[in-house]
Amino acid sequence: MKRRIFVSALLLVLASSLSFAQDSYKKPALDQKGSWSLIMVPDLQNYVKWQRNQPLVDLMMAWIVDNIDTLNVKMVIGVGDLVENDGKITNDYDGDQTSKSQWEYVSKAFSKLDGKVPYIAATGNHDYSINRQGNRTSQYSQFFTTERNHLNQKYLVQNSRNEQGQPTLENSAYELKDLNGKDYLFMTVEYGPRDTVLTWAKKVAALPQYKNHRVILATHEYLNAKDQRTNGKINWIWWEPYNVDNMIQKSPRTPLPDANNGQQIWEKVVEPSSNIEMVLCGHISGEGYRKDKNSAGKAVHQILFDAQSMGGGHREGNGGDGWLRIIEFFPDSKTVKVKTFSPLFGISPTTRQHAWKTDPRNEYKLVFE
Repeated sequence: MKRRIFVSALLLVLASSLSFAQDSYKKPALDQKGSWSLIMVPDLQNYVKWQRNQPLVDLMMAWIVDNIDTLNVKMVIGVGDLVENDGKITNDYDGDQTSKSQWEYVSKAFSKLDGKVPYIAATGNHDYSINRQGNRTSQYSQFFTTERNHLNQKYLVQNSRNEQGQPTLENSAYELKDLNGKDYLFMTVEYGPRDTVLTWAKKVAALPQYKNHRVILATHEYLNAKDQRTNGKINWIWWEPYNVDNMIQKSPRTPLPDANNGQQIWEKVVEPSSNIEMVLCGHISGEGYRKDKNSAGKAVHQILFDAQSMGGGHREGNGGDGWLRIIEFFPDSKTVKVKTFSPLFGISPTTRQHAWKTDPRNEYKLVFE
């Protein structure tokens, strides 16, 4: 009899726990009526280089499309490393997709957003090939053009040129007006932006027509997980023509000419600009945040989010557990709520208790001054 009572009590506890877990899950929704959202997509390289992981990016993009209305999504920003390799035609232990296949896939994944929401796909170090002098090229412009998404073309107002002198979206800006009474300029600059690119970005931000805009800058390397701006040399590798024990050999790291790190981006563009009030970046695994004053005394909120080491790492893992950042801009045009959500965990009642990161590094409010 006692055993039966104990088992019944245990089942009741388990049932209550399951019910609580299910009840505690909250479907993504705006905290305040009238808010709008920006979705931040972290580095995708570890999804894209393995065919087994690619469906997770499809799920992430499909989730964004499903929630455009629910979350009033006005912009999607990817912070770089769209692919793992720009210049490999053979595979090794570090991915089963050639560079061309990776670009084709990630381009197709972003196409789910075409015609539905404007987006920025920033470039990271993995999106470039370099030569022995550090000069870079990329297949990026073959796959990401304004023509593919009429909303990108509609809002594109500025662009500069890549290292080959060709106009591309690697350095570009998009204007969205009257988001709760505030005009915005969303700008992106290439990984390790060259001096000419930073000069362009500074001049764009200073144009009279953007004097009262709030500028949000996206770049790849800027902040680290210790909340410090990066300050080392900007460099990258090239692929040696040797495959040793299923490992394609990498060159020593080579400095990129005239490239700028996070601290230099701050000093040359962000701090001197009166209207750049937010910087979004990836590159370094983890989360980061810091606030500094720009030359006009306004707060600049700098946010790092890169989930590539989550979900088991880059060779044995799933690419990043599907994590996205939901950045909600409240109707007062001052308050912002940062939330971290995984459509992968959120899609099933079995895993929904893991769908939100609610620690202070992943869920917090900030205020524009």
